[in-house]
Amino acid sequence: MKPLVAVVGGSECTAVEGDVAEEVGRRLAQAGAVVLCGGLTGVMEAVARGVRAGGGLTIGILPGNDPAEANQFIDVPLATGMGEMRNALIVRAAGVVIAIGGSYGTLSEIALALRIGKPVVGLHDRFVAAVDVPRAGDAAAAVRLALDYVTRPRDPGS
Repeated sequence: MKPLVAVVGGSECTAVEGDVAEEVGRRLAQAGAVVLCGGLTGVMEAVARGVRAGGGLTIGILPGNDPAEANQFIDVPLATGMGEMRNALIVRAAGVVIAIGGSYGTLSEIALALRIGKPVVGLHDRFVAAVDVPRAGDAAAAVRLALDYVTRPRDPGS
């Protein structure tokens, strides 16, 4: 089974965050992961663009009812009609979450993931003082950490 990695971040991002997200997407695709995101603009679009460049698969969990709202790099758009509540679906479905940049929506995804015991890797995230998660210095380190979390053997009783 391929690892399912969520990449979360803002619908608006800096050029640096966009470049990092694109590299993370490409590296995840090359490592054989399926990438799950919110399917819209900003970090979500950049990571999906990177996944496409790496030959991988993207799933976009959209807040609205129209699959056509997804950015052009999403392979599987899932229109939920759930608004921000779709953030819980994103973190529940993935084996690990990589957070890049973002605002309150990203912070909610980080908090939800931590609440349910889902590993989170921070990369260029804006919540260094507020949230204690492992930080990666670059895209390669973030992908290594995330894939280590999602592929490490688990106790069958947990």
